[in-house]
Amino acid sequence: MSPEILILSSLAIPLSGAALIGASGWFNDNLRETVTLLTAGVLIACVWGLLPTVFHGARPGVELFEVLPGIPIAFEVEPLGMLFAALASGLWLVNSVYSIGYMRGNKENKQTRFYVLFAVSLAATMGIAFAANLFTLFLFYEVLTLATYPLVAHKGDEKTVRSARVYLGVLISASIGLMLPAIIWTYAVAGTGDFTMGGILHGHIEGPAVGLLLGLFVFGAAKAAVMPLHRWLPAAMVAPTPVSALLHAVAVVKAGVFTVTKIIVYVFGVDFLFAEPSSDWLFYAAAFTILAASLVALRQQNLKRLLAYSTVAQLSYVVMASAILKPLAEVGATIHMVAHAFGKITLFFAAGAIYTAARKTELVQLRGIGRRMPITMTAFTIGALSMIGVPPTAGFVSKWYILAGAFQADNYIALATIVASTALNAAYFLPIVYWGWFGQDTTPPGKEHGEAPLTILLALATTAALTIAFFVYSAPVYELEAQLVKVQP
Repeated sequence: MSPEILILSSLAIPLSGAALIGASGWFNDNLRETVTLLTAGVLIACVWGLLPTVFHGARPGVELFEVLPGIPIAFEVEPLGMLFAALASGLWLVNSVYSIGYMRGNKENKQTRFYVLFAVSLAATMGIAFAANLFTLFLFYEVLTLATYPLVAHKGDEKTVRSARVYLGVLISASIGLMLPAIIWTYAVAGTGDFTMGGILHGHIEGPAVGLLLGLFVFGAAKAAVMPLHRWLPAAMVAPTPVSALLHAVAVVKAGVFTVTKIIVYVFGVDFLFAEPSSDWLFYAAAFTILAASLVALRQQNLKRLLAYSTVAQLSYVVMASAILKPLAEVGATIHMVAHAFGKITLFFAAGAIYTAARKTELVQLRGIGRRMPITMTAFTIGALSMIGVPPTAGFVSKWYILAGAFQADNYIALATIVASTALNAAYFLPIVYWGWFGQDTTPPGKEHGEAPLTILLALATTAALTIAFFVYSAPVYELEAQLVKVQP
C-alpha cells in the first residue's frame, strides 16, 4: 500500500474497529476481545509500515479538505509523529491483552463500552501524531479528551464522576481558553499553521510576545501537566488501571508532551527560541515541576497516586529537555517519551495486577508481596529502576541524552535538576522495592493470594522486557529522531 493509504488506514482502522467491537459485544465477550486484538494488530501493521519511508527522509502526507481557505484537515508523517504513532499503536495491543485479564478479573461493568472508547481514543491519537497543521492537531486533541472522559468516569460512583469532571474541566478549559487563542494568533501573524522544519514565526513576532505565545501553547496543552495545570492527572487515578496506563503511557500525557515538543520544533523553531530570552521561563517551569512533583510523590501512601505524581515529574523531563534547545537534548526529549512509556506502563500494570489478585492499593500493604507475586514484583522493580534511570533500563538511555544536551548548553541548573530528581525518584521507589521483596508479609489468614491472571502477567512481562530491550537497542530511535535537529547519528 502507498504511504497515503497507510496514513488514512491508521485513522480509519481504530474507528472501524470501535464499531465492530460495539457490534460484537452484543453477541459474545470472546468475539469482542478477539476483534479488539485484531484491530490493534492491523493498526500496528499500518503504522509501522510507514517507518521505512520516514526513516529514509520522506514525509508522506494527505489532505482531506479545507475547513476555511488555507486551513485544511491534513496529515503528514515526520519523525516525531512517527515515533508517537508507533509507540501508541504498539502499546495498545499490549494494553488490550492486559485489559482482558483486568476487566474480567475485576468483573467490571460496561466492558464493551470500555473497549469501544479505547479504540476511539487510539484513532484520536493517530490524528494527533500525523497532524500536518495546528488546526488538525487541535481537532484531534479535543476528540481525545472527550473520548477518554467516559473511561475515567467508568466506575460511575459519585467520587469517580467528580474526579472525572476535574479531568474534563481542566483539559477542555485549558485547550479552548489558552491553546485555541494561541493557534489563532499564530495563523494571524504567520499566515499559516503548517508544521514546518525550522518554524514559521521567525520575522513575524519578537520580544515578550514570543514568551507569551509559548506560554499559551504550553499551558493550553495541559495534558503535558506542567504545574499548575496538573491537577487533572492525579484526579484521573479513579479510573481502572488499563485506563491509567492509557493516560500515563500510551496516549493522553504523551499527546501533551508531544504537542509541546512539536510546537517548539515546527512552529517556533529551536534556533528562533534560542535567540529569544522571553522563552527562557519554560525551562524553569519544567525544572520546578520535576522537583515539586517528585517531592509530592515522596509523601504519597497510595500506589496509584504516587505513580501519578511520578508521571507529572517525568513528563517535565521531556518539556525541560525540549526547552534546553540543544540538539542532543531535543533527541533526548523524544527518547524519554519512549523510555517513560515502557517503564510507567509496566508500573501501572503491576499496580493493577496487585489490585486484581490481592485488592491492595496502599504502600503499607505491599510488604512481602514479592514472595507471593514474584513475576509482578520483578516487573515493578524493572519499571522503578527505569524511572530512577539505572542501567540496564530505558530510563538510563533517555537521561543520558538529556544530560548530554545539558552539557552542550553548559546548563548546570538542568544537570542539578536531573541529579536531584533522580535522588528523589530513588527515595520513593526503592523503599517500595525493598519492602516488597524483604518486608514481613502482612496478608491476614484466609486472604492468601498468588499472581494475577495469565493475560495480565503476559502484558507486564512484555513491557518489562521492552524496558530492558530499549537500553540495548535504542539506536534506531536515535537515528530517526536525529532528523529533527539534523545531528549525525
